[in-house]
Amino acid sequence: MEENSLPVLISAMANTIAAQTPNDLELGLLSAVFTQLGDTLATILALRAIEQSDN
Repeated sequence: MEENSLPVLISAMANTIAAQTPNDLELGLLSAVFTQLGDTLATILALRAIEQSDN
């Protein structure tokens, strides 16, 4: 994968979601949901790293 392929893909996905979600309150909720998803995945990854370093 090229260096900028993933950010370009993510931007395209965001634009598509925004275009299909004209209600700003719903778009704000989706933003919060995806932010929480990313933060939770980062937390799980950090916990895995700690567990692996303890072994």
